[in-house]
Amino acid sequence: MQIQHADVTRTCPEFDIINEKLALDGKSIIELGCGTAEITRVIAEGGPDRSVLALEVDEIQHAKNLEITDLPNVSFQLAGAQAIPAADACADVVFMFKSLHHVPGELLAQSFQEIARVLKPGGYAYISEPVFAGEFNEILRLFHDEQAVRMAAFAATCATVESGLLELVEQVFFNTPARFADFADFESKVIGVTHTRHQLSDDVYEQVQTRFAQNMGANGADFVAPIRVDLLRKPQRAA
Repeated sequence: MQIQHADVTRTCPEFDIINEKLALDGKSIIELGCGTAEITRVIAEGGPDRSVLALEVDEIQHAKNLEITDLPNVSFQLAGAQAIPAADACADVVFMFKSLHHVPGELLAQSFQEIARVLKPGGYAYISEPVFAGEFNEILRLFHDEQAVRMAAFAATCATVESGLLELVEQVFFNTPARFADFADFESKVIGVTHTRHQLSDDVYEQVQTRFAQNMGANGADFVAPIRVDLLRKPQRAA
């Protein structure tokens, strides 16, 4: 398994990758770190007979998710990857979208044990993580440098595969597009997230504004962020 991405030429929404790699209709799905539930909604509404357990550790965001009333096949719960409130071998697919590196380092191994526990034999873990590269990353690192935690998350993924707990099926690199109408939009969606308290000094705030402005066009600021997907599978027989 390699942490560095090769030259990535494909840019697409992540849902294109999901639809190519996984069949979700009729499946029991767990999403760890569902955030604002935007991806949760697309998964839940994307086909028939999909059941989704969506977990979030941020109490503020979880309270907002509980106000969602038009997703009858989704259950929102306040919980983290290290203690998944689900029975053994109950899930066909476990998703983590850019959330593994938010798991505290001391809980990463336990989280993978939990993922393996809840997966059915032959079930898939789809781990999507941002690659530490690109212009969007350079703006982010001005106030929130995630290099160390991303490396720790990838190391935990490698250790999980090496132990035989989960097996690597495929590693996929692609660019995902991101657009912000203006800096206020970026501030709301990135700096102002409730799962991480970003406290920027006046100097850093000005640096972020300046760097962001360099990417503004007539229709907003467009970025492509490189993403690595580690598609893992629980062995038919437990390791």
